[in-house]
Amino acid sequence: QVQLVESGGGLVQAGGSLRLSCAASGRTCISYTIGWFRQAPGKEREFVAVISRSGGSTYYADSVRGRFTISRDNAKNTVYLQMNSLKFEDTAVYYCNTATMLGLPVGGYWGQGTQVTVSS
Repeated sequence: QVQLVESGGGLVQAGGSLRLSCAASGRTCISYTIGWFRQAPGKEREFVAVISRSGGSTYYADSVRGRFTISRDNAKNTVYLQMNSLKFEDTAVYYCNTATMLGLPVGGYWGQGTQVTVSS
């Protein structure tokens, strides 16, 4: 199964922006439908956004629609999550994984994720 590595998290003030990256490890190709998920302290992991293999279709959770944008560069083997107008409640560890276009994770492997902390 493909193993993905997340990066780009950090500490940002409310209203700020961050861009997360999801890259395939080693020489693995990332030509799958890829989703971003997040898990806040004490909460279940939840769906954030998903993008099709070609990048032609995307789908977002209601809580981030209009603020976050998922994209991909297959030549660079990378999927991105641009996060704008960040809110305190966006604070979480963000993960990427293979997924369905309905936002369900497919891959059984979860990486370490990348921490996003939004200060109010």
